[in-house]
Amino acid sequence: MTLQLNRNTSPILMRNYGRIVQDMIGYACTMEERNERESLEVYIAQCMRQRNLVWNRDQEAGMGRVREDIIRLSGGRLKCESELFQKLMAQPNIQLNNPQKKKKGK
Repeated sequence: MTLQLNRNTSPILMRNYGRIVQDMIGYACTMEERNERESLEVYIAQCMRQRNLVWNRDQEAGMGRVREDIIRLSGGRLKCESELFQKLMAQPNIQLNNPQKKKKGK
């Protein structure tokens, strides 16, 4: 007798962020305590910012775009208006320094 695993087969709305970020946003929408929800919003925004940098190396990953994407993915339920989020938006954009590894010569 084999057991079937329940898999989440719903489509990923924004592939550059992935299913985990999408699921975290869905969970944050269900949270009732305001402070915990705002902290989770900031954590999600940081994750989205980093993933956006990896996905789009040539473009800047501004927090304005991340904020718009959080609002879009949450269906308007997350507003991203907390004081913590405003401090995060004031930080300068991150640059990924990923120089290609040089091959060692013999």
